[in-house]
Amino acid sequence: MSAVSQGNERLDIVRLARTDGIGPVNFRRLMTEHGTAGAAIEALPERVRKAGRRATIAIPSRDSVEAEQEALTRLGGRMLLLGDPDYPALLSRITDAPPVLSLWGQAEKLSQRAIGIVGARNASAGGLRIAESLSGALAHEGCVIVSGLARGIDTVAHRAALHQGMTVGAAAGGLDCFYPPENEGLYRAIAERGCVVTEAPLGTIPQASHFPRRNRLIAGLSLGVILIEAAMRSGTLITARLALDYGRDVFAVPGSPLDPRSRGGNDLLRQGAILTETAQDVLNQIESGASTRIEPRWTGLPGFSEPESAGFLPPPDPENVKKRICELLSPTPVAVDDIVAHCQFSVSTVLSALSELELGGTATFLPGGQVVLTA
Repeated sequence: MSAVSQGNERLDIVRLARTDGIGPVNFRRLMTEHGTAGAAIEALPERVRKAGRRATIAIPSRDSVEAEQEALTRLGGRMLLLGDPDYPALLSRITDAPPVLSLWGQAEKLSQRAIGIVGARNASAGGLRIAESLSGALAHEGCVIVSGLARGIDTVAHRAALHQGMTVGAAAGGLDCFYPPENEGLYRAIAERGCVVTEAPLGTIPQASHFPRRNRLIAGLSLGVILIEAAMRSGTLITARLALDYGRDVFAVPGSPLDPRSRGGNDLLRQGAILTETAQDVLNQIESGASTRIEPRWTGLPGFSEPESAGFLPPPDPENVKKRICELLSPTPVAVDDIVAHCQFSVSTVLSALSELELGGTATFLPGGQVVLTA
């Protein structure tokens, strides 16, 4: 492939990944089927039409991607594509690894030994002290601290890590959209000494729907995730669940049963999370190479297995497959392996049907092997 062709293919990879309805799972499937992003993009309008989507699918132009790359360069950042030599190896191993990352700072920090720290935005004074202590001590021991740039636990963890070592900030929006606004200085400090990374294009103002992708980055980049204060229905627990789904260690700091902010972490401890009071608790676990798994009350683990075949049966009708899967979907996220278990179709058949449903705008893949009904 010529240099020009290679350059165009890289632009097309970004275009395909940024197309509405093309999540990481669909991206990989299209690349496998068509070989190149350019070929996948050519086939996309017809595939979308067959999937039942009435609205014209919006595919970014090469000019728009080039303009974004130039803007990133002016900011001091760049794009990193899945398969690039410096794409973080740990992140690449998850089943829904982002095809495109935008980063600002030192890419090599994304591949160093990393621990995620997450917790409440409205953290208690005690929770903030623990976050500062754990983050600083782990950074001093050479761990890169990964967190989500939010108020509360995240901010304190980043600042303590910067004081003692290195940190990576996972952003929900574009690299030029500082959120919360008061953390602009923190973004810039991390970019100078560590790295800020996001899946979102420049100019993307963070919305609620963007935070699961940010949480995927925290869990995917980290050997383990420490949870410090989270209510039972906190979004922070999503990061812990994703870490579990990706086979990473989950650590939790115990808290008072009288404080609602402690209930999420205490519940994780009941399920088998690693009780964490000091940095040494974390270091002992990751240095031992052992992995303590929680028996989850949620499902959605990425290790899908094909059901045994009962002889040579004709392939199921695709429309019947999609109809049955739609019956199992809801606005509440459902694990793909639960769908496989309940519909008795093979994993490949289910994933193919879900890909078509996503292209048609009926379903959306979420981080951690889950799917939600969108229409």
